Amino acid sequence: MIDIYGIPNCDTVQKALKWMNKHGISYTFHNYREEAPTKKLLNTWFKHLPADKLINRKSTTYRELSPAEKEELNEKDTAIPIMISHPSVIKRPVWHFGGTEYLLGWDEKYLTAKLLPEGN
Repeated sequence: MIDIYGIPNCDTVQKALKWMNKHGISYTFHNYREEAPTKKLLNTWFKHLPADKLINRKSTTYRELSPAEKEELNEKDTAIPIMISHPSVIKRPVWHFGGTEYLLGWDEKYLTAKLLPEGN
C-alpha cells in the first residue's frame, strides 16, 4: 500500500491524488490537518529524504514564521517540533511506497515508470 502525506487543499497533492485515482492505484492519504506527523515519522523522513527539501520555504506558513523559527528549521532536532505544530511547512506530498522507498513532491515521470505497467 502506498501512503501519501499532505493537505487536501494543496494543488500538488490534488494533482497527485487525481492521478492516482485516474489510474486506479490504491493508496492511503494522510491529511496533516487532521493528523499531524509524529516525531517518529519525521525522523524516518529525515533518514530517507533530503533534509533541505523537506521544508517548503515557499509556503505561506513558512513566511509567517518568526526569524527564530525559520532558523530552527535548519537543524533536524529543532525543526521537528515546528513541523509537528505547523505541518503545512512540510513539502508535499510525501510518498511512502513501503520499506525505505520515499518520494518528495510530484514527479509524474517517476510515478508512471514505477506504478504503471509498461508506463501506460
